Amino acid sequence: MLKAKSRLISRKRRHRRVRVKISGTPERPRLNVFRSSKHIYAQVINDYTGETLVAASSRDPELRNELPHGGNKEAARKVGALLARKAVDKGIEDVVFDRGGYLYHGRVKELAEGAREGGLNF
Repeated sequence: MLKAKSRLISRKRRHRRVRVKISGTPERPRLNVFRSSKHIYAQVINDYTGETLVAASSRDPELRNELPHGGNKEAARKVGALLARKAVDKGIEDVVFDRGGYLYHGRVKELAEGAREGGLNF
């Protein structure tokens, strides 16, 4: 319990440190990632207005039937592609990537690559 809690605190500290440097603008909104043990979530946010422009997750009805498990690399790549498709439909092509304090590795990297393949630039 203690190790898991300190890992969470360290991630939140890293995330706060990164958020000081990056923020989403109307021209380049922020692509935020949250990862749990069972699912992965991503959203595109305009930080000036505090508005979520686009969101996708492994729990979305569009992906739920395709994915046997939402907490793996395959699911992350599909979530990234779905998010990119929704964003491009709304006219968003350029974003700032916010990895949420997680290492750019594994599921976070797959989500980013899926979003890039779907047409997002970052």
